[in-house]
Amino acid sequence: MAEVISHSFFTDFDINLFKAGKHFRLYKKFGSHPIKLNGIQGTYFAIWAPSAKSVSVIGDFNFWNDEEHQLNVRWDSSGIWEGFIPHVGKGNVYKYKIESTNNSIVTEKADPYARRCEHPPKTASIVWDDTYKWKDSKWMKKRKKHNALDAPYSVYEVHLGSWKRKVEEDRFMSYFELADELVNYVKEMNFTHVELMPIMEFPYDPSWGYQITGYFAPTSRFGYPEEFKYLVDKLHQNDIGIILDWVPSHFPEDAHGLGNFDGTHLYEHPDKRKGYHQDWKSLIFNYERNEVRSFLISNAIFWLEQYHADGLRVDAVASMLFLDYSREDGEWEPNEFGGRENLDVISLLQELNSEVYQSFPDVQTIAEESTAFPNVSRPTYQSGLGFGMKWMMGWMHDTLNYFKKDPIHRKYHQNDISFSLTYAFTENFMLPLSHDEVVYGKGSILDRMPGDEWQRFANLRLLYGYMFTHPGANLLFMGSEFGQYSEWNFQQSLDWDLLEHDSHKNTLHYFKSLNSFYRSTPALFEKAFEQDGFEWVAYDDAENSVISYIRKGIKSDVIVVCNFTPNLHEKYKIGVPLKGKLKELFNSDEKAFGGSGQGNSKLITTIKTPWNNQKFSAEITIPPLAVVVFQYAK
Repeated sequence: MAEVISHSFFTDFDINLFKAGKHFRLYKKFGSHPIKLNGIQGTYFAIWAPSAKSVSVIGDFNFWNDEEHQLNVRWDSSGIWEGFIPHVGKGNVYKYKIESTNNSIVTEKADPYARRCEHPPKTASIVWDDTYKWKDSKWMKKRKKHNALDAPYSVYEVHLGSWKRKVEEDRFMSYFELADELVNYVKEMNFTHVELMPIMEFPYDPSWGYQITGYFAPTSRFGYPEEFKYLVDKLHQNDIGIILDWVPSHFPEDAHGLGNFDGTHLYEHPDKRKGYHQDWKSLIFNYERNEVRSFLISNAIFWLEQYHADGLRVDAVASMLFLDYSREDGEWEPNEFGGRENLDVISLLQELNSEVYQSFPDVQTIAEESTAFPNVSRPTYQSGLGFGMKWMMGWMHDTLNYFKKDPIHRKYHQNDISFSLTYAFTENFMLPLSHDEVVYGKGSILDRMPGDEWQRFANLRLLYGYMFTHPGANLLFMGSEFGQYSEWNFQQSLDWDLLEHDSHKNTLHYFKSLNSFYRSTPALFEKAFEQDGFEWVAYDDAENSVISYIRKGIKSDVIVVCNFTPNLHEKYKIGVPLKGKLKELFNSDEKAFGGSGQGNSKLITTIKTPWNNQKFSAEITIPPLAVVVFQYAK
């Protein structure tokens, strides 16, 4: 048998923290770590497999022979197997072969803590140790300002495999290529942040990355780990933040993954009512197990620390929070108080957010949570879950339903477009028009818009203008910014050739201008999550399908008017709070955007006639299917 030298990264304190579920830097201890020991270069391996009878490291260095390198089990009942293997180093390919005490089941597993994985469909782990030198110190020093809740948030959601492909070679773009093309595009379009659909290693392309097997490794589809760091670095050097999708809700049953890891339900809950997700045919983490909690929180911290991520968007939080999520009666068991909430998940998320914000006060965690579960984005000391923001799924649902309707019928559905403001400040909401809205037969965002071609693009501009002037942060899925016609297909590039047509080119120009206007108008973001940052002017003009409101900043306010019909309104009276002259700041009906060019080119003098519960009023022109924004002229 080849030599495995006894060696450990673990102190007694590490073990105690791990067993208690309080060790949040496990990636520094577990996995494969190239080191020099007693003058010999090699690799230290450590794995958690408490039900193992034996654990061997098999790989290209020992002809995948499980008798060559058997790890040593620790004496402290932690279930950790470890050891130093000489002459194994960076680039070697390996797995763990585990024989279980449970009926002598044998599994061959990828390393849960591997920093690099083989390119799917291959499934082994790769010993890796990158020495990337970051060049984003300027961003890291000032990012608290960019990531704060009173900063502009215009997020571009991207699936790296289909944003743009090298069509002539029929391949993905690499992290290096994306660091040029994607970064330049996002900067030119004036987005503040990019959100990446999961880039952790995953075996199956149609899962879009939401079925993860390599939680600590950027997917090898686009290059090496240090090349992904280079992409993050380039974003930061261009003052663009990066949010990563993170999936602690479930994982796939693939043989090399976390399921049945040591011949037992180690990472997944043993009770199928808590451990199996029927919708996604995947396994659910055992949130009651301390070591699993440490694994998950360590993984979140890893991407923030090692990859300089500016935030984590936590996927499928609702499926975690509720024991009866997508289950019929008899398929779930109430908690100890008889309720449907998963109390272990609540405490896990609170602990996660406490640790994240304590260690990285200049990032944000964002919950994709689709129910009315209270206080998702409230501090843990106020019994909240502690997230920075929450996706506003109700707004998305109501708004897209409203915009699908023919404008002639919209007057009967005024409540759909105004209702979100009854609860807009109960959480710190991000308004998402995400990938979920352009798949499974829903069509693209443009495809939902009614009317002839001119009206469809006018509706699209109106939708985005209403979205960016509504309280909250903003997220848009790639392709929507230029009016992608077809539904998103993860297997091909966006339809960039559409930009040869004026309607799409004008829409792209509009979105670029809207982003610029949003970022340069503090009233639209300084109090995005505060009740006193918003005031209705009128939400009850259902007959004309018009709404108007004031967005308030620290030093200045803007007045927003939306017309959801193709009718031009001249001399339309709105209430305004002060005497003075109004200047049109932004108009989605500009000819440069593909609009009709109607608007308010001259200053408008307010009149001392009370209207809409305001002391003054003004007569304005509201273009068809348009949003117009005004400010008092100095």
